[in-house]
Amino acid sequence: MLLGCGLRRSEAATLTLDHAAQREGRWVIVDLVGKGNRTRTVPMPSWAKAALNAWTEAAGIKDRRVFRRIHKGGYVNGDSMTSQAIRDVVVHYAERCGFGELAAHDLRRTFAKLAHKGGAGLDQIQLSLGHASIKTTERYLSVKQDLADAPCDVLGLRLTK
Repeated sequence: MLLGCGLRRSEAATLTLDHAAQREGRWVIVDLVGKGNRTRTVPMPSWAKAALNAWTEAAGIKDRRVFRRIHKGGYVNGDSMTSQAIRDVVVHYAERCGFGELAAHDLRRTFAKLAHKGGAGLDQIQLSLGHASIKTTERYLSVKQDLADAPCDVLGLRLTK
């Protein structure tokens, strides 16, 4: 959810099964309350929905919060994970996978950069991330002018005599 949807760890910590819904033929996270108490809808890639389904089925989760504590004995507790616990899991598995230092927020920035590189519009990335200002989204992307692939080249206009 952090990488596939660009969620903040605090948003992932409050995610419930009721947040997952279909809108316009695709799965989304609805009524997600983010920073500044702003509510938004976030599109969910099919692979993230498949992972969500696999987790909730394996953990026997049918209601309440999605991300829950797993005790050392391997059983899933009813207690939801905190934002800090999500951070700790990301850091632990990043190191274990050889990524070195990786913060949970790096996954959110990576979502933005991959979406932009894939052709998503800046405004759509802003909406997904829940940024109040487009300038915040631009900072995530380190947007620089691309003179080789300039916007004026795709206008489809020609000068005729």
